[in-house]
Amino acid sequence: QRLVESVALSHRWEARSLKEHLKDVKEQAMYCVVHGGLDVELRTQSVEYLTSLPFDGYAIGGSLGSNRTELMDLLDWMMPMFDTPGRKDKPRHLLGIADEEGIRGAVVRGLDTMDSCYPTRVSRHG
Repeated sequence: QRLVESVALSHRWEARSLKEHLKDVKEQAMYCVVHGGLDVELRTQSVEYLTSLPFDGYAIGGSLGSNRTELMDLLDWMMPMFDTPGRKDKPRHLLGIADEEGIRGAVVRGLDTMDSCYPTRVSRHG
């Protein structure tokens, strides 16, 4: 129940933020962030709702699993939802990738960009 409420709150906030953004875009893009944890139904609802709004791109965030396998399983079933008309031409961003294997796995699953602590961690600690 808490995750359901959290996703609904995020959706309300994102819709309000988009409404304000569209009043004065200033050559900036705005992405939505798909939430729902590992819950297939909630993630699907999040994708369906957020892709119905005129965001410039899609980010995948929130809880992405407790290990790389859960993340890759999540991306395996979720990424095809972005390959439909009206969605497939917008960039897809993954939030919080932590290692090189995760980066490679995200790219082959259709992610265009990602943010990562990996380069900073490698540069600090080798």
